[in-house]
Amino acid sequence: MTVSAAMALSLCASPASAATVGGVIAWGKPDFGVTAPPAEALTGVTAVSAGTTTVLALKGGAVLAWGANNWGANEVPAAALSGVGQIASGWGHELALKNGTVLAWGNDWYGQTDLPASVTSGVTAISTSYMHSLALKQSGQVVSWGSRTDVPAAAQSGVTAIAAGGDHNVVIKNGGVLAWGSNVYGQTTVPAALSSGVTAVSAGFQHSLALKDGRVYAWGRNNYGQATVPDAALSDVVGIDAGANHNLAFKANGDIIAWGSNIVGETIPDPLPCGPVFAVSAGDSDSFGLKEDPNAPC
Repeated sequence: MTVSAAMALSLCASPASAATVGGVIAWGKPDFGVTAPPAEALTGVTAVSAGTTTVLALKGGAVLAWGANNWGANEVPAAALSGVGQIASGWGHELALKNGTVLAWGNDWYGQTDLPASVTSGVTAISTSYMHSLALKQSGQVVSWGSRTDVPAAAQSGVTAIAAGGDHNVVIKNGGVLAWGSNVYGQTTVPAALSSGVTAVSAGFQHSLALKDGRVYAWGRNNYGQATVPDAALSDVVGIDAGANHNLAFKANGDIIAWGSNIVGETIPDPLPCGPVFAVSAGDSDSFGLKEDPNAPC
């Protein structure tokens, strides 16, 4: 196992366009074919979500799935083939959001697909990780199910963004970060600087990320350097995503920044992927981005 130095990818990328539709690029763990997106995922995709062994993409409101099919994770239900607005891939269980209703399929060992009645309407966001899932209601209330169901009083209203981690959660309320759950490695001990002005959060297996004023903050477990933010991620960052033990971020010009675990080339791949990208998703030991034209040269 190796700890990567931070790697700024796509160094020759041109300034990012306003692209919101493109194709999936992938690198890292080759198991189950997760880093070999199917042909239909190379154009027209608006979102990508990496789970542990399955990857989801959203294309024209329809969910695409590839990778391992344990527990039927790749068997997209008919209801998720149109009208879907958001996706979230977990540990062999999958979520989609359609017209305010959460759809779920796949692994149900811990009740990950046993949906609470409260998520059948009025949901605005979804997030999932290893064994539990979160939903955000229009009222700003967080709902949790699976292996972790607790939601503190402070997260019962006013929340605007959610992120499920390995056994912890991170959310934004009134511009500040709230976190709860396992704190063995300090993953829910929020840095004081994050009491306001935060625009995005993401949770890894045992670490957490936040974005404020274009700067990435990280805390929690640091055995692979995943909580040590590289200089490249201290300014001009517009998107973040935490994987199990590594992180991805992308800058305003579409450059990708990757740091943390590099066991199978998830942060320093060979060859390097080429941006600019307009979205990223970090999985277990794999990485994904969305690029307007995946075949365009650097």
